[in-house]
Amino acid sequence: MLIYKYFVNDAQSAASSRGLPGVRLVPESIVSECSVNEEIEAGVDSILDDLIGALTRPLTGEEKVPKLREQARPGIVFKGTVGEVNRFFYQRGWTDGLPILPPTEEAVAEMLTGTDLPRDHVIAELEPRRGKATIECVAINAVMAGALPTYMPVLIAGVKTLATNPMADVWAVSTGSWAPLWIINGPVRNDLRINNSYGVMSPGEMANAAIGRALALITRNIRGVRRHIEDMGVLGNPAKYSSVVAENEEESPWEPLHVERGLKREDSAITVWFPHCYQQLSSYGTDDKGILATITCNIAPGRFGQLGVMMTPVNAQALAKRGWSKANMKKHIVDNAEVPWRCHPRSYSEASPSHQPEEVVPIFPANPNQPPPIQVFVAGGQGSWTGLFSGGGTLTTTRVELPPNWEKLVARYKNIAPTYVRY
Repeated sequence: MLIYKYFVNDAQSAASSRGLPGVRLVPESIVSECSVNEEIEAGVDSILDDLIGALTRPLTGEEKVPKLREQARPGIVFKGTVGEVNRFFYQRGWTDGLPILPPTEEAVAEMLTGTDLPRDHVIAELEPRRGKATIECVAINAVMAGALPTYMPVLIAGVKTLATNPMADVWAVSTGSWAPLWIINGPVRNDLRINNSYGVMSPGEMANAAIGRALALITRNIRGVRRHIEDMGVLGNPAKYSSVVAENEEESPWEPLHVERGLKREDSAITVWFPHCYQQLSSYGTDDKGILATITCNIAPGRFGQLGVMMTPVNAQALAKRGWSKANMKKHIVDNAEVPWRCHPRSYSEASPSHQPEEVVPIFPANPNQPPPIQVFVAGGQGSWTGLFSGGGTLTTTRVELPPNWEKLVARYKNIAPTYVRY
């Protein structure tokens, strides 16, 4: 395998997870995104001898029959104080750097009351390291994240979503630092108090924070996505801690995201896709012209994949009153998002430029046979602001299956909510 020298850990992990721990690696010095031909050729020249040697040298005994590393799986891995448990877990790479709640037998047993599935039930096998996401493993990570048992149905659906999203493993390990954005729809939003209003992207609501963090810990500990081993994000992304929003269906003039994606309004659902950046924009004006111009004039020409548009109820209602549906809004964005050719990424990659530097060109490629690569949902407080998410392509939506004792379970934990002192 020819591999960028800083990707050796990643390559060894990928090879071992597929039964090839002894595969030969030849490190090279060309940065993955390099576009300078002279640097590419010099880098290739410098490793040719190593490459030829790796291809022709006889296999060693270890390479012919690599040894599997068996690991014991004790039920109790550590005993100590909360602080000692945190240090132990952190030193083994099991946390995200923040303190966790110890997943004691009692805490995990309580978490398991959130589902009627058995402990050893395998929800899915998760890429990239093909970890088996059992109900018990999900519950352990949920405890660590500070979740409530009522979050288990959403976490189980989230695991299924990761398993069925065809690009989830790519976005998780890419140099591009994509981070999952989880959108919750349906009645479960209110059962769990998932924030869909003021500060929807801010910390402070247990459900939003703990659901996202639990899925992030599942990504680390079950999927096997660890920083600078499998996760090769060059800049990183704070949204990898937790990025969960609920759609404000009650104040939206349009059908909610999960209905748009084929489910019933009364269904509860979780949707994921993988942006790598987020902008919040104050509207140019509060009429449809000002709101839409805010979007079309702030789309980065270097964007990749889907564009997510988070509309506040105020802006969504202003557009709907003037006859805008989601569909014609998306078409308007595609038709009107433009930049000078010199600002478009293609102007740097095309050998024979086909446009003048100041010629205005569309940001979105023309593709009449495909739906616009834009997703629109309503969330946030009452104000004229718009959130833009740019990033990874494929969305996946999964229906949340609730256990038979759901109403009793919700009632048991419904009073866990912040009450602020009034000054």
